[in-house]
Amino acid sequence: MKDPVVNETLRQIEKIVADGVGCQVSPSVRAQMQKVLEDALGQITAPKIENQLAREVTILLADLRGFTPICSAYPASTVLALLNRCLARMSEIVYRHHGTIDKFMGDSMLVLFESPGDAAEGVRRALVCAVDMQNAMHELNKVHKRGDYPEMFFGIGINTGRVLSALLGSDLYSEYTVIGDEVNLTSRIESFSLRGQVLISESTYERARSFVSTGEPMDVFVKGRSKVVVLREVLAIPSMGKVVPRQESRRSPRVEVKIPLAFQMVLNDVVVPELLGGLILDIGYHGVLAELAVPIAPLSEVQVSFDLPLVSKKVSSVYGRVVKMLPRADGTYHAGIEFTSTSDEDRAAIQLFVQLLIQGAETT
Repeated sequence: MKDPVVNETLRQIEKIVADGVGCQVSPSVRAQMQKVLEDALGQITAPKIENQLAREVTILLADLRGFTPICSAYPASTVLALLNRCLARMSEIVYRHHGTIDKFMGDSMLVLFESPGDAAEGVRRALVCAVDMQNAMHELNKVHKRGDYPEMFFGIGINTGRVLSALLGSDLYSEYTVIGDEVNLTSRIESFSLRGQVLISESTYERARSFVSTGEPMDVFVKGRSKVVVLREVLAIPSMGKVVPRQESRRSPRVEVKIPLAFQMVLNDVVVPELLGGLILDIGYHGVLAELAVPIAPLSEVQVSFDLPLVSKKVSSVYGRVVKMLPRADGTYHAGIEFTSTSDEDRAAIQLFVQLLIQGAETT
């Protein structure tokens, strides 16, 4: 079994040996050390696996935003160096707050916090850890900027509830992990978080409402749940003087689509009869990026309408402002349109549509 704790401990021991005697340990000696560490860890953790099948934990899921474009734009060596630097720094913060890294999943990490004697203590440690992680990323980005490297941002979701913990797999490969609906919910919460943002569930908030400062509650639709889920954005830990760094351009989640767009110009508060067309390339709660055949002057007012296939809704009489207009090599134009006026019904339909796509629903 490949245990990350064993691997990290073994790496540190090898470094100590190399620094002390000036040479690396042989493969056979390394294998012996690994066996001793695995046996010792197995003796420590075996009773926990047997006696703690179901327990309450606070789950933190952190995922790097926009990492795929970085992978395609930079050499593999640069990408791996940035990722390792980032995850190593986050791991240090997790261990400092007595969290347990359940697993790494590519550019994301799942962390558990618990405190059997005081359930709220585990929640508080998770919240402080998340804020410290975002501040650490803020500092790392300053370093990256000086080195002409891309900025990297975490979106973090936190949830508290009961989970099942077990050793899953076979003799060929096994892994001790947590499973259950609360883990799935944490994943959904994280998917709604924007760059540099920390979102928490109502169950987490209820256990730490006097400890954490949050934004207003927001209702989101989560697949598999009949009722909306209430989320809150963590802003600060007042008693510790910790504040989540604010990021620009993160007003709402955005998802890629290809939806026909119809629009009309608005001049002097009058809608021009001529109907124009385009293609929506991505959509968020507050606007769209559209491909147009003709340019429109920035700050122009438009009235737009389009279909939302997943929710069987056609939104119309939505007013917007062109906030940017970029010419493309193929002769088309990309227009950023920010909504300025929508009905409550259309606004709810757009939000539901975006939330469904975030969670993997298909538009066809």
